[in-house]
Amino acid sequence: MDANELRTKYIEFFKSKGHVQIQGKSLIPDNDPTVLFTTAGMHPLVPYILGEPHPAGTRLTNYQKCIRTGDIESVGDASHLTFFEMLGNWSLGDYFKEEAISMSFEFLTDPKWLGIPIEKIGVTVFAGEPGIPRDEESAAIWKRLGIPEERIRFLPREDNWWGPAGTTGPCGPDTEMFIDTGRPACGPDCGPGCKCGKWLEIWNDVFMQYNKTADGSYVPLSRKCVDTGMGIERTVTILNGKKSVYETEIFLPLIRAVENLAGYTYGTDPEKDTSVRIICDHGRASTFILGDPKAVTPSNVGAGYVLRRLIRRAVRHGRKLGINRAFLSEVAAVVVEQLKGPYPELEENRDRIFSELQKEENKFLETLQKGEHEFEKILPNLLKDPRRVMSGRLAFKLYDTYGFPIELTEELAAEHGLSVNREEFDEAFKKHQELSRAGSEQVFKGGLADHGEMAVKYHTATHLLHKALKIVLGDHVAQKGSNITSERLRFDFSHPMPMTPEEIARVEAIVNEQIQRDLPVTMEIMSLEEAKAAGAIALFGEKYESQVKVYTIGDFSKEVCGGPHVDRTGKLGKFKIQKEQSSSAGVRRIRAVLE
Repeated sequence: MDANELRTKYIEFFKSKGHVQIQGKSLIPDNDPTVLFTTAGMHPLVPYILGEPHPAGTRLTNYQKCIRTGDIESVGDASHLTFFEMLGNWSLGDYFKEEAISMSFEFLTDPKWLGIPIEKIGVTVFAGEPGIPRDEESAAIWKRLGIPEERIRFLPREDNWWGPAGTTGPCGPDTEMFIDTGRPACGPDCGPGCKCGKWLEIWNDVFMQYNKTADGSYVPLSRKCVDTGMGIERTVTILNGKKSVYETEIFLPLIRAVENLAGYTYGTDPEKDTSVRIICDHGRASTFILGDPKAVTPSNVGAGYVLRRLIRRAVRHGRKLGINRAFLSEVAAVVVEQLKGPYPELEENRDRIFSELQKEENKFLETLQKGEHEFEKILPNLLKDPRRVMSGRLAFKLYDTYGFPIELTEELAAEHGLSVNREEFDEAFKKHQELSRAGSEQVFKGGLADHGEMAVKYHTATHLLHKALKIVLGDHVAQKGSNITSERLRFDFSHPMPMTPEEIARVEAIVNEQIQRDLPVTMEIMSLEEAKAAGAIALFGEKYESQVKVYTIGDFSKEVCGGPHVDRTGKLGKFKIQKEQSSSAGVRRIRAVLE
């Protein structure tokens, strides 16, 4: 079974069970400062899991593009990926364990769907802990469906529990489904959940049945939800009996493209094979980031930094294979052709993808030339040293100042009979990583957007700001991005020049006037066509469902938005613009607070 067939079957199955197919969202999350990218299928659904009504109802299904960057350095082995597709289905206060597990079992085993023999399936469930009971309910459902007791394992929190993403909030046990690969057991205790490779996880059903409170206790939720996730690449690998995602039809066309570029046959040299896999994964991820409607371009901060790192790592491994020119657009062309059906934005943004890849590759090749020039400058002193060792501190300076990779420093050193103190370099690099991690720990704390009282106020204030900017600057103003925390709002919008102090003061005054009027904030669910006909603002390039939520603020503002919002503007406090600056070409950025 290939990826397209799996994607189609999954959606078809859940639609047959009363689920509405919803659109996958952007790779760049809305109003969520906790992550740089959409990291899982459930990520865009968090507001609805927390209680917001979804315009499409209580049974939902979709496929979602995702990026995870926590283990970029592991990419190149048989399984790690930065970009992947996630299939999901959700119950928002509708069905719970009995129906969720029964549907999972049917999709896995029925010959009409995946047709996996029941004797190959094993499951894990939550083992319980003080204050939270063992999940006997899920185990009993699996047993009733025909999974024998010896293939039902009770495992602890680190294996079978989800959340909360923050310190408090919805959370609960999960049940994970595994396929027996047929490999021999590693010992008498080997079973589903064992890490030896005999059992591979294929699916995960999360049961949001508790709310963790500030005092650390777990209170049963009155509105229970289900969130499930099945990774397309991993599942296709398992269904086709492959040992690696890179052996599937998903990656083989990309591997062929790299073979042609490098004049190398994949499978003949383990070290070169790793480089091929890194180029395939990073090229694929970069193509999707650049092809996203919310355009991210390579930079030194945030998502742009991750993109730059992916491109440059791919280029470096291209050089290892003997590719010394810009080549990633040729890899991207394969990705676009392969996935433009489910993701039409790739075809729509094809030119941008190719031009940005070429621009960044050429910039990095210049960086490498500069680094080589700097190395040549320090070489005479290195050759005078009888120890013939370049200090790790000096190697790290080349890396930190010029972006020159340590592997290339080692290659150049070896050409001149020198070695590099790698231990000293690794120590300096580790310190650098710790500083970076400390600075960004809030960015990666878990992917749950802040829906606290102040963040909700800022969501509402953003609508007022958007409309006020249109009044003061003109109808060309369109939202280009927003980022909200409980401390402030950040709003990016199209405008060709800096705002004058008078314009900033007028926008502030208009927003504060609407706050003082204490306008009611109401929500209606309607079709996208009805919303546009009613004059609601919608984001250009955003994918919407057929049914959308429209928030109206008195007689002032009407906007398509997922929420959440306060019920009256009088609750917002005083609005103050702290800064207005350039964000990128033709885009301005406002930072503002509520006092």
